[in-house]
Amino acid sequence: MSDWRLSVAAYGGPEAIAREDLGTLRPGPGEVVVRHRAIGINFIDTYHRTGLYPVPLPAGLGVEAAGIVEALGEGVDGFSVGERVAYVTRTPGSYATARTIAAAELISLPDDVDDDLAAAALLKGLTAEALIFRCARIEKGATALVHAAAGGVGQILVQWLHAAGVTVIAHAGSAEKAEIARKMGADHVLHGGFNTLAEDVRALTDGRGVHVSFDGVGAASWTASLDALARRGMMVTFGNASGPVPPFSPLELSRRGSLFVTRPTLFDYIVTPEERQAAADRLFAALADGTVKITIGQRFALGDAADAHRALEARQTTGSTLLIP
Repeated sequence: MSDWRLSVAAYGGPEAIAREDLGTLRPGPGEVVVRHRAIGINFIDTYHRTGLYPVPLPAGLGVEAAGIVEALGEGVDGFSVGERVAYVTRTPGSYATARTIAAAELISLPDDVDDDLAAAALLKGLTAEALIFRCARIEKGATALVHAAAGGVGQILVQWLHAAGVTVIAHAGSAEKAEIARKMGADHVLHGGFNTLAEDVRALTDGRGVHVSFDGVGAASWTASLDALARRGMMVTFGNASGPVPPFSPLELSRRGSLFVTRPTLFDYIVTPEERQAAADRLFAALADGTVKITIGQRFALGDAADAHRALEARQTTGSTLLIP
């Protein structure tokens, strides 16, 4: 049976996703074939599909998966056939039954992290690790605002920040989602509109505002996030769920108290295999000791990826979403 993947030949809506036969996969030098057992689905996949983040067409979709090594290319060391692995990559293509990928991009999975958990946790967990510990470098006693706090990255941020001694103000799109954030450890939960968010945050912080805003929403929340920051606070804008952030003048930062703004991407924080493995080890340790618990809110068959995209874009999902080949 030949392998297949889901790809897009032209940018568009979920209906643009189509099946593409791959034939028999064979690894080249330095590559392996990974047989997928679980595939993570993330908002960045919709950006690749629509062209918000342009990729050469035709293009595969998906940037993370977990599975087993099925074949080794010439010169591959450190991995063996049958070994359990996962990966996060810049190049989309994980919406597939199997994939050929550079061995240097693989992460070995410990026995206590199963395939579903790895696919659900890796991209979001590594993102949260980078945002908290190496981007914002937020410290115990600080206060943080987390947007979309019931989402995949949001839930991990809330848990990890809480465990690090940070006071967490979570914002979600509904009372039900706010309650999820509360159960994850948020000290305060909000679910009102963005027009009153900054005022609500300041009311919870004696007028000071938060030290860091972790904002994966984008355009809709941009002004509220800035207005909720304390003097010399940091805006970490890492997603565009509501569309890209509009152009702004640096003067807006000085007027609000000499603010900092950063737009990180995970792959600038896991450049080398050593950085990638160190970040993964920190994540796996947090999963093992219960600091971070992953909620898999929904699973879709691989062939139903278009439905998964519709649910994600309609904000009908909670926690992580998986595709199962």
